[in-house]
Parts: sequence; C-alpha cells; structure tokens
Amino acid sequence: MFDLDALDALFVCWAFLFQIILIIYFALRKWRFDIAMQYGPIVYALSIPAVAISIILLFGGKTWSLWLGGFIYFAWAVYGYFVDYVRKIQWRDPIHWQVFGPYVLLYLATVMFYWWPLAHIRRPLWYVYATLFIISTMLNVTSHKNPAVKRN
Repeated sequence: MFDLDALDALFVCWAFLFQIILIIYFALRKWRFDIAMQYGPIVYALSIPAVAISIILLFGGKTWSLWLGGFIYFAWAVYGYFVDYVRKIQWRDPIHWQVFGPYVLLYLATVMFYWWPLAHIRRPLWYVYATLFIISTMLNVTSHKNPAVKRN
C-alpha cells in the first residue's frame, strides 16, 4: 500500500476499517434502529483487536500517536457498552451530561487518534479520512433526531 512499511499499512487499514464500520453502524441506526441495536455491541467488541493492533504497533517501535488510539477505543468501548447495554442509561435525549461528557470525549479521542496520524503517513489519506469522518458524523447526529424511531 503506497510503499508503506507493514506496521504503517496495518495502522492505515485498521483506521479506515474503523471509520467504515462507524458509517455502516450509524446508517443502520438512522434507518434500521432495531438492527443497529442487535449489532451495536460488535462496534464495541472491535476494540479488542484494536488493542492487539496497538500492542503490535507499540512493540514494533511506532510513535505513540499510532498506537494510542486502540487503547482509547478500548476505554470508550468498555464505557459505552456498560452505559448502553448493561445499565441501559438513556443519556442521549435528553442529554445526561455526566454520561455524555466522558462518552463523547472518549469517542472523539478515538477517532482523532486514528485520523490525525494519517497526515504523517500520507497527507491524501488524511483528507479521505476527513471525508469519511464528516459522513459518519452527519449520520451519527441525524440518527438521534429521527422521531419515527422508538428508542429503547
């Protein structure tokens, strides 16, 4: 892939896979909420291979900006799974700020640590990821505003 070393290629592939999975999940949540809730835990469970990839990058000598994202993803996933599926806290509408703050901070930190390092690998990858991030954000935000969908 663009003459990248194996570890950079691993990071790039995983970063894009993560963002594509978010787009699919948010699209499902927008148009097929029932299906999204069945498969939602998979988005959180993918933090396990993310941590494995981060460990590979860490021990492969890569800079912290490449391996930190997987660990943050794991923290977000544990928190999100607990809030959404274990405790089933209704925190999105109306916004419950004590849950919303940490959730959004961890989510955005995860996304940023998969996005920003791409600029150091190949600048065009950063722009493509930015486009995917905009799409996922639009789907994410609008999936919460659909009054026809009954939320659990």
